Amino acid sequence: MSSQPDDGHSRERILAAATRLFAERGYDATSTRAIGEAVGLNIATVAYHVGAKPELYRAVMRRAHRAQREAVTAALHRLDACGPTAEETRAALLAFVDSYLGFCLDHPEVPALWMRRWLAEGAELAEIETEFAGPLVAEVAASVRAALDRAGLGTGADVELLVFTIVWTAHSFGQAGVLAPSGRRLGPHDLPTLDRFRRHLHAVVTGVLDQRP
Repeated sequence: MSSQPDDGHSRERILAAATRLFAERGYDATSTRAIGEAVGLNIATVAYHVGAKPELYRAVMRRAHRAQREAVTAALHRLDACGPTAEETRAALLAFVDSYLGFCLDHPEVPALWMRRWLAEGAELAEIETEFAGPLVAEVAASVRAALDRAGLGTGADVELLVFTIVWTAHSFGQAGVLAPSGRRLGPHDLPTLDRFRRHLHAVVTGVLDQRP
């Protein structure tokens, strides 16, 4: 394997391999050596391009968060721009849910990375939640609350937990699907199962919007 920096694409190759391995194995079970081997580079070359394992992990999570934020921000803009009626707000919020679910299905590595963190992977890097996840959840919750208040919906709803519910269920379904009575796992590529899950998630969200104090 090369012991010298090879070309301008090395960093991207390393980040792509690290993203895949961190998503599959988690932070604790993924070594810098394994990442290097995945792209045909040694540890010294990996460190040259991205730093030590903590820096590499931060770079991976930063890229994942950036993609997640772009998708969420676009959906929030549409929610913020929706009309003030209850019907328009419901439709906009369900469109937001569909948009986030679509992002999770199109970028399965992002939910996988976060679910690994939910299992306390890389617990010593708690600033990732402080810098990335916490502010984004707060931003989404504030936008949803404002939209609901304009429409007079969900006055008794815990909007922060509603946001987490959307995240938890979208991530989990995208990664694991559901189990049929036979024990067969049906994932998002099974279109009837995906449609069933989407309808259920819509029903959960709609039910929360009808809550009163």
